Amino acid sequence: MNNKEIVKRFYEYIVSENRLDEAARFLSAEYVEEMCQHLKSVRNTYPDYTISITRQFEDGEYVVSEFVMRGTHSGEFLEITPTNKIIEIKGVNIDKIVDGKIVEHSGAANTFEAFWENGLISPV
Repeated sequence: MNNKEIVKRFYEYIVSENRLDEAARFLSAEYVEEMCQHLKSVRNTYPDYTISITRQFEDGEYVVSEFVMRGTHSGEFLEITPTNKIIEIKGVNIDKIVDGKIVEHSGAANTFEAFWENGLISPV
């Protein structure tokens, strides 16, 4: 698999299908625990969430992926009471790939828009 395929497979298969026991196939040994902890915390808020990669760009070791995360808001997040609504959040991930493994991750998710549209936040 090339770098874009590695990233796409990780998010759409490992993450979306909650196969964290297979995460080490895609993550560097130093990064498995940290990433899995993050993914478990997201899963606590959205137990059925999936991630779809909509577009990708590659520059050397870095893969930039636009994504859509979709899941039912059934766990507390940032003191927001669960609504049991299906929430769709768009964002961008930047992953660094070395020797076929993700070694670094950063990104941004547009939670504001999704929370506003679903009445999870309101003006002060």
